[in-house]
Amino acid sequence: MHYNQNTEKASEIAAEALDRIHVEALAPTPDIFELWYVYYGALNPEVVHAIDILDSSQQKITNERCQELHQRFLSESSQNERVKKAGDKISETIKSVGGAVVSVKNATSNYNSALEEVSVKLADDELDIQEAREAITDVMTNTQNMVAQNERLEIELSKSTEVMIELQRDLEMVKKEALTDGLTNLSNRKAFDAEIARIQKESIESGVAFSLIMMDIDHFKSFNDNYGHQVGDQVLRLVAKTLFDGVKGRDMVARYGGEEFAVILPETDLQGAVKVGDYLRKAVASKEIVNRASGDKLGRITLSGGAAEFANEESTEDLIIRADKALYTAKHNGRNQVSSSKVKAAQKAEK
Repeated sequence: MHYNQNTEKASEIAAEALDRIHVEALAPTPDIFELWYVYYGALNPEVVHAIDILDSSQQKITNERCQELHQRFLSESSQNERVKKAGDKISETIKSVGGAVVSVKNATSNYNSALEEVSVKLADDELDIQEAREAITDVMTNTQNMVAQNERLEIELSKSTEVMIELQRDLEMVKKEALTDGLTNLSNRKAFDAEIARIQKESIESGVAFSLIMMDIDHFKSFNDNYGHQVGDQVLRLVAKTLFDGVKGRDMVARYGGEEFAVILPETDLQGAVKVGDYLRKAVASKEIVNRASGDKLGRITLSGGAAEFANEESTEDLIIRADKALYTAKHNGRNQVSSSKVKAAQKAEK
């Protein structure tokens, strides 16, 4: 994102951003500072609207929430800027190689003309030795020039190959970052939306079931309030790694938002999904949380889950709603368990 404010205005916005960071007891990281700078500078309407909603509803503003807002509204701008720079670099490379190609083309034309002239001269029966030597010297000079132009083209092509390989790596990294949650390194909501749509289409075409589990950390807010957001972030990363390590094959784990995670299970029916959910829940419950800063043991955390099997070509939104309702049933029934959303008999018959 570009910032074109003059020094006085930028200092004013920065002061407001730092004051708010201090008031909210947030970590003054570059991402969080940028978020509040953009807010007080009114540089992104979506950021302003999102934070105004949080303020109006008196929701607590945490480091985690700020990071989510930054990733949702500002990191993409950064990625787009990197893509633009990559495009500019490609254009420069093409221009450079194009110039070398034109030079070689001109040198080739001149070389062909020189060879024709020499050919005509050598065919003359009255050509003396000195004139023959001069003709041969011209050919050698033009040949050396041609070789030099070819060498230049080879160098430019070699450089362009290296540039393209580097750009390919950069663009692949940008693409990966665009689909990855910055805190947990899991797939993010954007990646989840794309994958569940793809699996839904595949399921409709093949008639093979797939299921979704929505999982949520129990009492995460109180845990955050008691031990601080840094420990809260540590918990989120631990849960994310445990879930990621606990699935296999084509299964996908994504951070759906906040302390909620989603698990897409291709070729899995409801019974299988509940089993997977229970396995993941127990795996998380077996982990003991240790404060990295102090070494203190903080106890264990648990997950609640809701499983739903895709039914009768329903929309992905309806599938998510059913899984979420099952999740809240698990919460209501005492937490640390997985509930399921049963598929209606009529829906099963139509599948």
